Amino acid sequence: MYKLILLDLDGTLLRSDKTISEYSIKTLDACRQKGMMIGFSTARGESNAKQFIEQIKPEIIISSGGALVTYKENIIYTCMFSESETKTLIKTALSVTDNECEITVDTLNGHYWNYKINPNYSDWGEIIHTDYTDFCESSLKICIQINDYSNAQKIAKSVGNCTFTRFSDVDWYKYSKQGASKESAIEAIEKTLSISPNDIIAFGDDYVDLEMLKCCGKGIAMGNAIEEVKSAADDVTENNDNDGAAKYLERWIL
Repeated sequence: MYKLILLDLDGTLLRSDKTISEYSIKTLDACRQKGMMIGFSTARGESNAKQFIEQIKPEIIISSGGALVTYKENIIYTCMFSESETKTLIKTALSVTDNECEITVDTLNGHYWNYKINPNYSDWGEIIHTDYTDFCESSLKICIQINDYSNAQKIAKSVGNCTFTRFSDVDWYKYSKQGASKESAIEAIEKTLSISPNDIIAFGDDYVDLEMLKCCGKGIAMGNAIEEVKSAADDVTENNDNDGAAKYLERWIL
């Protein structure tokens, strides 16, 4: 019996239409009734996952790719860029792209974006538009629209202790403070709750899920996962549109 089920959201628990099926909701509820905690582990900022948090009410939320962890709404881990580091990353990104790139920034207070056209994402919660001219906040995560790896690398090198990862399905990179990872977040959870890696089963599909699947007792790749994730996982389930995570839990855990 696992003590914690960790689920990535996009491409994992969420179907392609950004909904959670009733079947998945009922399956997770059945797991909770057997004494297991439910956790989200997502690259989204917590405010961008609000509607899904309200649906499932997870005990644990790893958000912004591991930069923030809450347990029953109490913060147990943070790893952030300072105000000056955030400014430098934004300034460098705009410089190497001739002010053409779009940038999103997660803070403890909200999700910021210098979008040119309002994306109107119904599943994304509140988006605060800004041109970053007077932006002065510490950040949990910064995502930058860029398709040139060398420029992406220049941005990362503009500050110390910065890691960056490309999203597999779009020309965007995620920038995080070193230590802001799903793996580090899980270590904080294990320490706070006095549980071991073997007490955790995790589900994911993309590059940012690789270390999470490796460091948990059991890591399950979705059928729609990238090949690197499938290779690193202990097992592969059906895809997200077929409720692969819930089906795996029902068959092997319940």
